[in-house]
Amino acid sequence: MGKKIILSADSACDLGEELRQRYNVSIYPYHIVLDGKQYSDGIDIHPDDIYEAYRKKGILPQTSAINVSEYYEYFKKFTNEGYEVIHIHLGAALSSSYQNCCTAAEELEGVYPINSGSLSSGIALQVIEAAERIERGMSAADIANEVSALAPKCHASFVLDTLEFMRAGGRCSTIAALGANLLKLKPCIEVDNASGAMSVGKIYRGNLDKVLVQYTEDQLARYSNIKRDRAFITHAGISEDRIEIVRNVLVSRNIFKEIYITRASCTISSHCGPNTLGVLFMTE
Repeated sequence: MGKKIILSADSACDLGEELRQRYNVSIYPYHIVLDGKQYSDGIDIHPDDIYEAYRKKGILPQTSAINVSEYYEYFKKFTNEGYEVIHIHLGAALSSSYQNCCTAAEELEGVYPINSGSLSSGIALQVIEAAERIERGMSAADIANEVSALAPKCHASFVLDTLEFMRAGGRCSTIAALGANLLKLKPCIEVDNASGAMSVGKIYRGNLDKVLVQYTEDQLARYSNIKRDRAFITHAGISEDRIEIVRNVLVSRNIFKEIYITRASCTISSHCGPNTLGVLFMTE
């Protein structure tokens, strides 16, 4: 019989509490620095706190990578008890945390970092794949190899309602943000499956409700080999009505056995702002 396995992920995985408990996933929080104070993502700060600080003070947080010594201490408490650890990360192209984790893992026996090449519930899709393999009794090394190979099959994208948070965070110019808002442009941000980097995909125009329907239909139409197990609707704070609009499109297509709805973490929300929504799934 192999060693017991701890399944772990960064807080940016946006798995949601229900699924975290169902699959027994340990979450390590990213650091959120807001107004000179450091917080732990999802523990003592939440996305609505960030939005309130921006509305009241015009400030956004900075996210800082988890360092080598933090990962080392985190993993060591598990390995000291005889566990192996699989830890699935925010894409290496988006944060130095993955490299820090690899450095820490080299000092310990039986720790397997996985570069998701993704973000948000694009990571969560891979976490669930790992959990299912743990339930089947696979070894940690085999699981790490198989799940690492799934990264190019995870499709992560989001529609932004406004570029205001991207502008405030220095990711686009004031002129670009103003123009987009005046023209009611809603860009789709996609994660490149090869590099793990983000890029702008299709740019939608008009009412957000209609845009969300078109975006969802476009994402489903892109792939002929969608994996039917599950899809995530992940949002950074949006009305129940709009979530239901997207859910109804997914249900009407009768593709997915399960549709999960989760709220994006501070790490994700601080870059995209409220009314952002994504549909994330895998292909075979």
